[in-house]
Amino acid sequence: MKGTVLAAGVLSCIIALTTVAAEKPEKASAQTTLDLYATPSETWDVLQKDSSAILVDVRDPVEVMFTGFATPTRIHVPLMIANSKGWNDKKSSWAMEKNPAFNAQLTDKLNQLGANKDTPIFMMCRSGSRSASAVNLLAAQGYSNVWSVVNGFEGGVLKEGDSKGVRAVNGWRNSGLPWSYKVDPPVAWHPAE
Repeated sequence: MKGTVLAAGVLSCIIALTTVAAEKPEKASAQTTLDLYATPSETWDVLQKDSSAILVDVRDPVEVMFTGFATPTRIHVPLMIANSKGWNDKKSSWAMEKNPAFNAQLTDKLNQLGANKDTPIFMMCRSGSRSASAVNLLAAQGYSNVWSVVNGFEGGVLKEGDSKGVRAVNGWRNSGLPWSYKVDPPVAWHPAE
C-alpha cells in the first residue's frame, strides 16, 4: 500500500510537470543550466495540481511593495537588493546589490517547507533574468526540478502606444492570475541580522 501511494504521488508529479514547456528565452541572462521554463499560467496550473510545488519570488521588497505579489508565493527571498546610497549613472537609477544571505535564506526556507532536491520549485522575478540566476544557484546545490517563470511577475514592455515602455504584456499580473499588494507576513522576507 505504501509503495502504491508513493508511485501515485510520483506519477501525479510527472503528469503535472509534463504540461509545462515554455520556450527557452532568447536573452542569455534569462537562460538556465537546467533548461526548465514555465509561463505564469503553466506555473499556476502546476501549483494547483501539486501541493508540494513551491513558488519563490526573488524580487526586492520595494518592487513587491509597488507592483504586487503573486498570492500563491510560499517563499520571498530577494536575490538582489536596491541600495539607496548607490547610484548607477549608466541606468539612471539606484544600484542593485546581491543579497549576501540569499543562498542561506532560501535553503533555510526550502528546508522549513520540507522540500527535497526533486521538489518542483518555480523561481519568479520581474521579467526572468534574476529568476534564471536563482535557478542556477539551486542547480549548483543539486536541485534538479527548478523552473524559471518566463516573463516573471510584470512581464514584457509595450512596444508602442501611449503606454510604450510599461510592463503590461504577459507576466503573472497581466495573465489574470491571483495577486495582491498585500504579502502574507510569514512569507515576507526579513533582512539577515
